[in-house]
Amino acid sequence: MDSSQLLKGVLDLAVLAVLDDRDGYGYDVVRRLREAGLQEVGDASVYGTLRRLFKAGALTSYVVASDEGPHRKYYGLNDVGREMYAASAKTWAAFSATMAALLKEGQA
Repeated sequence: MDSSQLLKGVLDLAVLAVLDDRDGYGYDVVRRLREAGLQEVGDASVYGTLRRLFKAGALTSYVVASDEGPHRKYYGLNDVGREMYAASAKTWAAFSATMAALLKEGQA
């Protein structure tokens, strides 16, 4: 199975989950997703997702100066983003439970 297609379907939820833990800038979000086990996630996909979620009103952003290079744009969840995260997590939980039941039936 092509896991990249699965990742496309859940990237919004994964990014929201990472930002629910704490705010982060683009590459920080990429790093945290990879550390969580999503090694295949692409930088461009995450940056695009952050921009799209920000445009949708789910994220706040602010700039922080960096001693190591250019300023960093941090993203965080706002009330809309927290609602989106909760709804998406509920949908994912129901979907994954259904898939787990189907797979168990297939193995019987």
